[in-house]
Parts: sequence; C-alpha cells; structure tokens
Amino acid sequence: MIDSLIIAFATYSRIPMPNAEWNEKNMKYAMCFFPLIGVVIGALEFLIWKAGSVLQTYNTITAFFLLLVPVLLTGGIHLDGLFDTEDALHSYGDKERKLEILKDPHVGAFAVIYGVMYILGAYALFTQIDLPALVATCFGFIISRALSGYSVVSFTKAKKDGMVSIFSKRADKRVRTVLIVAVFMTVLYMFVLFSYKGVSFLYPAVVTAMAAISFFRYKYRIVTQFGGTTGDLCGYFLCNCEFLILLGSVMTTRLISYLQVA
Repeated sequence: MIDSLIIAFATYSRIPMPNAEWNEKNMKYAMCFFPLIGVVIGALEFLIWKAGSVLQTYNTITAFFLLLVPVLLTGGIHLDGLFDTEDALHSYGDKERKLEILKDPHVGAFAVIYGVMYILGAYALFTQIDLPALVATCFGFIISRALSGYSVVSFTKAKKDGMVSIFSKRADKRVRTVLIVAVFMTVLYMFVLFSYKGVSFLYPAVVTAMAAISFFRYKYRIVTQFGGTTGDLCGYFLCNCEFLILLGSVMTTRLISYLQVA
C-alpha cells in the first residue's frame, strides 16, 4: 500500500517521493490515494490563509499564493489538461480531430484565451474569499480528485494507450468503491464540521451541488464528444470542478451577507 501511495503522489504531484516499483501489484490501488493530494493542497491553502491573517497581507497578495499552491504542488499537470481540452473542444471537429488536438504539444489560441480566463477568474475569486468559503473550497480539492479518480477507473477510454488506460487496466475493482466512499465521507465530514462550528449548511450544500454539476457535465457532455476519457479530460474536469466549487463558495458568502443585511 505504501508503494501505491508513492506512485499516486509521484504521478500527480511534485512532492519528492522515494522510489517505488511500478508493477501491477503496486498500481492496483494507486488511484485510491489520489484524493490525499487534495488533502495536502487544502492543508497548505488553510496555512497560507492563516499566515496572511497574521501578517495582515493584502487580499491580492494572499490570493496570489492561494492560486499558486495547487499549480506548484501538481506541476500544472491538470492545467495542461484544461488548456489542451479547450483547444480541442473549440475546434468543433469530429472525435478523431479532437483527439488529435489533445496530442498536439503546441498551444492554440483557445487554450490561451480560456486558460487566461480561468486563471484570472480564480484569482479574482480568491481575493474575495473568507474563512468559511476557504474551508469549503479546501474540501473541494479532495472531492474533485476522488471524482476524477473514479472517472479514470470507470469511464470508457478514448485511447488504448496513455496513463489513464494504464491506471484503469491495473486498478483493482474495489478502487471504485473506495473513491465513492471517499466522496461520501468527505461530504459528510464537511456537513458535520460546518454544523459543529455553527456555520451555514449552505456551504457544504453548494460544494456538493457544484461537484455534482461539473461531474455530470463532464460525463454526459464532454466525454461523449471524445468517445471516452483521457488524461487531459480528467485534468479538464478537475480544474472546472474546483473552479465551480470556489465560485459557489464565494457566492454563498455574498448571499449570506446579503440576507443578513436584508
């Protein structure tokens, strides 16, 4: 199991890890540990928020570091999937053409346009975040990875080769159950924590809704255009899921403030 954890972190993060043998046995449960990377990201986000509060940095400075953490910790692997997928989607070509664009190492115009919009949008939202919204967003890093991992081991694959196919073929059948349980337990713990702290149930409810919306859009609209999922599509989903959760959390804060004033 330790080797499976090492493989998951070595693949989807830039955290230095010891060597592990990439064999069928060790890769069987690697995807189970994918959500733990979200735990690390969420913990670092919370620490940065606390440090910003102590140092009294401006919101813009704190927001920059909150935006930077997931990129640095993952090496931008999921953003790469977002950029490539936006290029493919906006080519409006057939399935083969879209898959061809995913393979192309060059950055197209639509990747730049939508990638910049994504980064600027996330940065703007982070400048407006408060503690409850931040905590809700931190849970989102776990949920997005659990759902992305589930898609890796469950969805039809667009290509027979590639990292997604390798992980899917070697994954144990029980990995699906583990990832679904991870989503359920994360959501449950989020509701319990917000209840214990006396914070509105709207936050965990909105996080759950946003995750569900992004997942079903990914499954029934995006994946069908490519004839199955790929590593790039998984990254696309993960980025969009986290963005929607961030947006929903910040808007929840604004809604609660408005209702209190009214």
